[in-house]
Amino acid sequence: MQHFDILILPETNLILTASVIEPLRAANRITGRDLYRWTLFSPNGQAIETKAGIPIPVSGPFHPGRETDPLFVLSSYNWKNGATRELKMQLSQTARHRSMIAGIEAGSFILADTALLDGFSATTHWEDFEDFSAAYPQVNMLRDRFVIDRKRITTGGSLPTLDLMLELIRRAHGYSLALEVSRLFIYEQERTRGDLLQVPAIGNMRILDARVQAAIKLMEDTVEAPLSQARLARRAGVSARHLQDLFRDLMGVAPHEHYLALRLNAARRKVIETRSTFADIAAATGFNSASAFSRSYRAHYRESPSDTRRRLKQEA
Repeated sequence: MQHFDILILPETNLILTASVIEPLRAANRITGRDLYRWTLFSPNGQAIETKAGIPIPVSGPFHPGRETDPLFVLSSYNWKNGATRELKMQLSQTARHRSMIAGIEAGSFILADTALLDGFSATTHWEDFEDFSAAYPQVNMLRDRFVIDRKRITTGGSLPTLDLMLELIRRAHGYSLALEVSRLFIYEQERTRGDLLQVPAIGNMRILDARVQAAIKLMEDTVEAPLSQARLARRAGVSARHLQDLFRDLMGVAPHEHYLALRLNAARRKVIETRSTFADIAAATGFNSASAFSRSYRAHYRESPSDTRRRLKQEA
């Protein structure tokens, strides 16, 4: 289990806070495990009043000791009002012990103002990029959605923060879980007019190539009877080798890895949400036998389908 401390400054957007927390909650729900927990703090222990008029409750004031858990510093508007001398001193002290500190959106300004980004690469919201670069020349600014540089993380807004959380989930628990979490946060219109598939990001990747989109759509439509890579590539209009290269460049995985992740995620939902036999689940997700399905399931999720059902039954 990974625990995060989350420091929220006044005037932080609801959506920014949700972009950090909701992917973690979704990962817990999908796996049926407490992979992640988090504690919310504010500088004074009072609930954060947002611009939307909906307060964000917190557990108490931020008074760090020698905690080593990752710390996320969230800020949206008027960050200078919250970045008091006392708070910056606390951040400087706790940074000595933390495994990681993240400046989320305007939180990057607070870290930079506390000299916690000196010598690091970072990013911030695109509207503030030039001002940030001028104010903190000691920080190597990159025009990326998020930047992970050793023990420092920065993001450029709410959706880039969601991308960051997917990347952290991928690094800790694999591509399959990150993909399944990402699919919870996407709305897909009916594609009756040939609309492009709206694929969520995994990490920094936004899928813009129509051939990769076509291949992913084919994968989603053929979970029950998977196509060979050669046939998949042919129907997407490229060679198998080129499709392999496109997936590696854009998705960070090979086509067969994405395909298998889709099938296993579909299978796990059936294991958790239905009483179907494992043989039926195997057939519905393109596996030749229940034993082949169980081997692949165990390799990905570190427990057998039977273990999953038994564990969830015990926890109910």
